[in-house]
Amino acid sequence: MLDPEKTLLQAYDEFADAIFRHCWFRVSDREKAKELTQETFLKAWQTLLSGEKIKKMKSYLYRIANNLIIDHYRKKKSLSLDELQEDGFDPGVDETEELENFIAGKEAMELLDNLPESYRQVIVMRYVDDRSVTEIADVIGVTPNVISVRLNRALKKLRSLYNHESR
Repeated sequence: MLDPEKTLLQAYDEFADAIFRHCWFRVSDREKAKELTQETFLKAWQTLLSGEKIKKMKSYLYRIANNLIIDHYRKKKSLSLDELQEDGFDPGVDETEELENFIAGKEAMELLDNLPESYRQVIVMRYVDDRSVTEIADVIGVTPNVISVRLNRALKKLRSLYNHESR
């Protein structure tokens, strides 16, 4: 039987950065992403301690993270100017390039926010996390064909939203 501590430490070393990036991109909040990443590994730890075997650790961790993200959005609050300032955004400082990058990123996130969760999820996993269609299907628990269809529809919807916004 594998040592749960060794298994978790190895998984953490291998997947923590990717899980954090995935969470951060999906929730747009660094501290919340750290919290979700920690909670993901805590849940995996609890599973390992219970004696359950985890066949595909990477997929299991992403599944936990996705479920936590869904829970987060169920409780989501609106973003206020005060929260932006707490995150380091200061409208009184002339940081034009940083501000333009922030706005472009915010616009991209807003476009993603207009997608149904199932589309947003596959777009982030495919193009931010650089996961294959098969890996995404394994994490979400559907067939690769379903993921391909979702990606195709999500990209069409994003194009439509972008074209509508840029007019």
